[in-house]
Amino acid sequence: MIGIIGGVGPLGGLDIYKKIIEETIAVSDQEHLPVMLYSFPNLIGDRTAYLNGNSTINPAIAIAEITRQLEHAGVTVVGIPCNTAHAAPIYSVFEQELARTNQKIKVLHLIRETVAFMKALYPQAKVGILSTTGTRNSGLYRDMLLEEGFEVVEPSDEWQGRVHDAIYDKEYGIKAQSTPVTNKVRLELHSAMDELKKAGAEIIVLGCTELPLALPENDHNGMNLIDPNRILARALIYAFSPDKLK
Repeated sequence: MIGIIGGVGPLGGLDIYKKIIEETIAVSDQEHLPVMLYSFPNLIGDRTAYLNGNSTINPAIAIAEITRQLEHAGVTVVGIPCNTAHAAPIYSVFEQELARTNQKIKVLHLIRETVAFMKALYPQAKVGILSTTGTRNSGLYRDMLLEEGFEVVEPSDEWQGRVHDAIYDKEYGIKAQSTPVTNKVRLELHSAMDELKKAGAEIIVLGCTELPLALPENDHNGMNLIDPNRILARALIYAFSPDKLK
């Protein structure tokens, strides 16, 4: 069974489940794959708050406990649809916790899967990154992309703040208003991507699982948009039942 650690954020988990359905070869209900979406957002602290030093509770502990529960329920492969949760101060503790209790479940790494996808399809591209400030400050995408030989473009400090607000602002941000997202969010994100293009970006990675909710299109201003949610959805299908992947 495929597992999804939801709640980080809640609609990110739902989005990846939807994309698992979309990417599965099936012509009837019964031909779809078994999936368990475990969404307990109240148990997992904010990842960016922890990375920025505004919280002392590492979200890794709760994520590891949820992973154990998924394994006990029969899940064999799991994904965490939260980019920021893969930052080393969180993800390394998550791995240590699973090793401590000898868990056997296979965990797919969202960032590694995304970078591998880009290397296969866009090996020479200059990559623009949109993400939370926590992900940006951790160097999560930047470091892995540079290691693979990509050129990287990130928003200026001013634009990074505006992208982060588009995700987190309590009045208009995606986490507060997501069905639908506000026009202000889309305008801000489009402008941020235009700034990245001016700096030379050729493709954009949507490095926060809420961003595809606001930017469902495949491209913007001549740049392909890379959706880690869809990449992880496809990787989960392939890991569990490769013959079911479209």
